[in-house]
Amino acid sequence: MTAGAKGAGAPRIERAVDLYLDHLKVERNLAPNTVSAYARDLEKLAGYTRARGIEDPAALDRQVLLAFVVHLGRLGLGARSVARHQSAVRGLFGWLAREGWVSVDPTEAMSRPRLGRTLPHPLSLDEVEALLAAPDREDPRGQRDFTMLEVMYSTGMRVTELVTLDASQFHPELGVFIVRGKGSKERMTPCGGRAQEALGTWLREGRPRLLGDSASSVLFPGRRGRALTRQQFWNIVKKYAVLAGIPGEISPHTLRHSFATHLVTRGADVRLVQVLLGHADISTTQIYTHVTRERLKQVVKENHPRGKGGGG
Repeated sequence: MTAGAKGAGAPRIERAVDLYLDHLKVERNLAPNTVSAYARDLEKLAGYTRARGIEDPAALDRQVLLAFVVHLGRLGLGARSVARHQSAVRGLFGWLAREGWVSVDPTEAMSRPRLGRTLPHPLSLDEVEALLAAPDREDPRGQRDFTMLEVMYSTGMRVTELVTLDASQFHPELGVFIVRGKGSKERMTPCGGRAQEALGTWLREGRPRLLGDSASSVLFPGRRGRALTRQQFWNIVKKYAVLAGIPGEISPHTLRHSFATHLVTRGADVRLVQVLLGHADISTTQIYTHVTRERLKQVVKENHPRGKGGGG
């Protein structure tokens, strides 16, 4: 954009949005889908101001933008969608300020939205037992599936860590895995007694039967000894969840959530759970303390004679 263009006065809001989108596309080289997302969000801002007769971007002060946020909520947008719109508006006004079209960036005075975390929904103990009982352990594939489910619930591994396990990563004499997690960081992950029993049976009986004449170092091989994909294991979990009669959407991550939640519920130190999960930041693990608190509140609400409130 040239100095001469600026000298002609600030563009109207619709034109300012167009120029900003061109900047994202040409100078920032953002992907077309990303630019389209910005365009959709900023069109709502342009429509809102158009309906109120506001044309000059400089007239959009903090109060107007806060009213726009309230307007988005009335449209039925969720917190994350509203936050995304606010991010687009911040980007627009930050650029307008740098280009000299506005003297003040009104978004600097606006607090950033605090998004509530989505609490994980762990399985109950009965649901875990039902899920583990679903595979046919007489069949080598069923035995493999059972052992994978048992190991994932016993260790809280990520699905990628589980499906890529090499047989050499399990140390039966110690009852631990050496897991390669995010950033190729290694951690020692112990597994419970039942998982160790399942692994012993799998390694002695099921795995040799499943592999036949094939050679593979993969702990839980699929066809031709190759590692299963994340999607394949996702489908395995969903299949057995249906067989077990577990309602709702169940994924491999549900087992990881269940592992962590059940540990914290029974008094495990959250910092030890952080190590077991391979979380770099303790704040990521602390979500499970929130899950526990929510569950305790629900127990009081459902079972205490004065827990439900109102009436009586």
